[in-house]
Amino acid sequence: QVQLVESGGGLVQAGGSLRLSCVASGRTPSNYAVGWARQAPGKERELVAAITRTDGSTYYVDSVKGRFTISRDNARNMVFLQMNNLKPEDTAVYYCVARWRYISYSQVDYDYWGQGTQVTVPS
Repeated sequence: QVQLVESGGGLVQAGGSLRLSCVASGRTPSNYAVGWARQAPGKERELVAAITRTDGSTYYVDSVKGRFTISRDNARNMVFLQMNNLKPEDTAVYYCVARWRYISYSQVDYDYWGQGTQVTVPS
């Protein structure tokens, strides 16, 4: 079992930046691939970014490539999502997610979810 707690959401104007943080606790968080998913109003959840356990390989959904950067600090059991050049369509609840060992490109494969943090970019 892994517990995930996000922070760092808020309201930011278009073109601005936010950094989301996630603290993982429980059973050896470094053994888990982690990522960030989001759910916008009226839309399905989507995996935004993910990062592997050790070599730092990453995945990004096309809509955020070049703007978002995922990173992790295994020593502190933390995961970050740096979001730059935010757009109104980035407005969503953002969730920190984790799954055992291997990265997946689909949010349905992630077993552990945080409570979510709201990001709002007014149009």
